[in-house]
Amino acid sequence: MSTGTERAAAREAQPGVNLSRRAVVKAGATAAVAAPALAACGPSAGGGGEGGKTLIRFLYATGDATWNAVVTAVTEAFNAQSSTVVVEPEPLPSAADYATALKTVDATGNWPALVDMRDTLTYMEAGKIAPIPESVTSLLSDEVYAPAEDGSVYIVPSTALNGEIGFNIVYDKDYFEANGLAVPTTYAEFIALLDAIKANGDAPLAMAAAEVWPSDQIWKPLAAPTFAEFSEGGGYWNAVEAGEATIADLRDPMERLKTITDEYALEGWQSTQDAQTSTLLVNGQAIMATSSAGLGRLNDIAKVDPDFNAGLFIIPADDGTLHVLKNSVNGDTAAGIAISKQAQEDGEQYDAAVEFLEYYYSVEACNLMEQTGVVSPNIKAGAEVERNSSIPGAADYFALLENPKLSWYENSPTNPNHSTFQTFFRQSRIEMMDDQITIDELIEKSQGEFEKNMAEG
Repeated sequence: MSTGTERAAAREAQPGVNLSRRAVVKAGATAAVAAPALAACGPSAGGGGEGGKTLIRFLYATGDATWNAVVTAVTEAFNAQSSTVVVEPEPLPSAADYATALKTVDATGNWPALVDMRDTLTYMEAGKIAPIPESVTSLLSDEVYAPAEDGSVYIVPSTALNGEIGFNIVYDKDYFEANGLAVPTTYAEFIALLDAIKANGDAPLAMAAAEVWPSDQIWKPLAAPTFAEFSEGGGYWNAVEAGEATIADLRDPMERLKTITDEYALEGWQSTQDAQTSTLLVNGQAIMATSSAGLGRLNDIAKVDPDFNAGLFIIPADDGTLHVLKNSVNGDTAAGIAISKQAQEDGEQYDAAVEFLEYYYSVEACNLMEQTGVVSPNIKAGAEVERNSSIPGAADYFALLENPKLSWYENSPTNPNHSTFQTFFRQSRIEMMDDQITIDELIEKSQGEFEKNMAEG
């Protein structure tokens, strides 16, 4: 644990990055209409906790039941052992877009002490998040965090950095066995698998699009081979911004997305919540389901039906390669936990946040995360953590990390307005999937919006 002197020094440290006023003003203006949605969430910063303890809020993105359970379990365990701090989890409603919600938080000035951060570089440059002290980073494996240009660390991982290996297909293993089906090793085999299930009179695939972000669960694996082509040059989105690529380069995965939606998706995907897909799978309403929760989704399924024999696989490329996006440990695409500048200015809030993170990266907390159903963060004392292999299908997840066809790629946009474009792009893809616009119209409007957003950024 850090000393009071170390925390005080970290509180006083000022980031050596200039404030981007235009970015802050724009973020506030974008969120102004939605501001009331989060303005009243939780106790105000600096509020007193029970027994004179410092009360802090932890804003995090919901999505699957397992992650909600992990946050609840870890905060409750921390609160039980801390004599000075109470952490109150503040889940963002699942129907909200997280990037937009952060803008709302900023517009209302109601920052929690701890934030499940997105668009890290943007908020770092705007002076909205605080440096994280060495007492926290020293607990982590060296490769899972990195200092910014000013030498300070602003983001630390919430779970293991296994890239986007969680974007996969979960399926009914018993159905596969009973019908002589196998996990596909090429994209053509994946389509043949969908055809075989459909020929049996069953719905091949459950998808969710009641919120815009789960649309990535089917899109990202389909687009990954194209994204991977630009990995060594800084990533696809940076290439588009530089004029070295266009949205039209994504036509093939768009066409594949449309085909899968039209011919194989369970009806009602437009109004299906992400959390509902586990129930649809277990109830036999679909044989497979999209996911981005990795081990957490398998755990959700086991909670619905402990006897359900679940498995998972990644949609392969034409040549069988499993293209998986690497985690970024810095920049705008880095995701994880940050401490707000507002907490740093308060002082006590900052100390409380640091104390929580020191617990979060302890063996005790990591064991609790594993028991609850996620792969815990990569900590230096990782050899002491007890891995959870009891979840049905967990062996499939861990096998993916050792798969010889696994190929990591990078795709880290540098423009701070990229998240604004991504929200637009997700919604536009859903419109295409739902026959509101054509693929040509999707490409045209997305290219125009991209150029507009990048220029503003």
